[in-house]
Amino acid sequence: MKRLTLIILTLAMLTSLTIGARPRIGLVLGGGGAKGAAEVGALKVIERAGIPVDYIVGTSIGAIVGSLYAAGYSAAELDSLFCQQEWLALLTDRNMELSGEPFKQVKGVTYIFGFPVLDQNSPSWGVLRGGRVEQVIDSMLAAKNAVEFETMRIPFRCVAAEMKTAQEVVLSSGTVPQAVRASMAIPGLFKMVDIDGRKLIDGGMMNNLPVDVARDMGADIVIAIDLQQAKHATRQEMNDNPVVGFADLFGLGSLANWVISRPDIRKYNENRVSADIYINPPLPDYEASSFGNEAMRRMITIGEQAAEVVWDKLMELKQNTNN
Repeated sequence: MKRLTLIILTLAMLTSLTIGARPRIGLVLGGGGAKGAAEVGALKVIERAGIPVDYIVGTSIGAIVGSLYAAGYSAAELDSLFCQQEWLALLTDRNMELSGEPFKQVKGVTYIFGFPVLDQNSPSWGVLRGGRVEQVIDSMLAAKNAVEFETMRIPFRCVAAEMKTAQEVVLSSGTVPQAVRASMAIPGLFKMVDIDGRKLIDGGMMNNLPVDVARDMGADIVIAIDLQQAKHATRQEMNDNPVVGFADLFGLGSLANWVISRPDIRKYNENRVSADIYINPPLPDYEASSFGNEAMRRMITIGEQAAEVVWDKLMELKQNTNN
C-alpha cells in the first residue's frame, strides 16, 4: 500500500511538471467533534513544511477548521482559538446568565443550568440551534473579509447531507458560516439547517473524509487529516439495502438501522486509501465531546506528532512544488 501511494504521488507530480505547472494540492479535514484540535496541530506541521494549499474541503469540525484556514487564519491563530474558546458553552448555546438556575423556562425554551434541553418553538428534532457557533464563525470570517465562498483566500467546500433523500450535498456558494453550521448539524443534537429548500444535517452521515470532493475541485495531490479511530470493513449489504432517507430512519426511531447499514463506510474507505498523504492522529482516549482546554492542548500536540510521521513525504512534496 505504501509503495502504491508513492507511485501515485510520483505520477501525479510528474504529470503536473510535464505540463509546466506544479501539482495542485488539496487539504481534506475530516469530522470528529473536539478531536478537530488535532487537525490544528497537523496544520502547524504542514505550514512548517512550507506546503502550498490550493483547495480545502471539510466536514463537520473539519468544516470549521477548514473555513477559518481558507479565510487566512494561520495554524498558530487556530491553536489559540481552540485552547482559549469556551467550546462547551459555544456548541451547546448555553445561556451563561442562567448557568446558576437549576430549571428555567424562557420564551418556550427550557434550560437546566443554562443548557437548553427543550424548545417548544420548533417542531424539528434536535435541541441546539448552533446559533452561537455560526455567529462566532461569521465574526471571524468577516474580520478576514471572507464571509462568502467566493471571497475565501483558498477555494473552500464543505459537506452536508440532505435529510429527506440521504444524499450528500457539497456546499460551494452562499455564506460560509451557514454552510459550516449545516455541515456540523449532528442529528438529534443540532437542528437542521434550511439552505435552498433543503433540510441539511451533518456531512459525516455520508462523507466524513471528502477526498473525492478535493479531487473534483482539481487537486492532483490530497493531504487528508482523518480523525476517525475505528476502521470498519465495507459491508456488502449496503448495496442490497440502500438508505432512502434519514427522515424514514429517525422518524421511526430506527437509528439502529442506520448504525447497521452505515452507507458512509464504503465512501470513507475509498477516500481513506485514495489520499496521497494520510494523517490519522491516534486519539483513543478522547471523544468527540472532549472539549476542555487541557484536552485541546494535548490533542493539538498529538496532531503535530502524527503529521511529523509523514514529514519525509511532505518534504518530497515541497521539493516538487518548488520546481
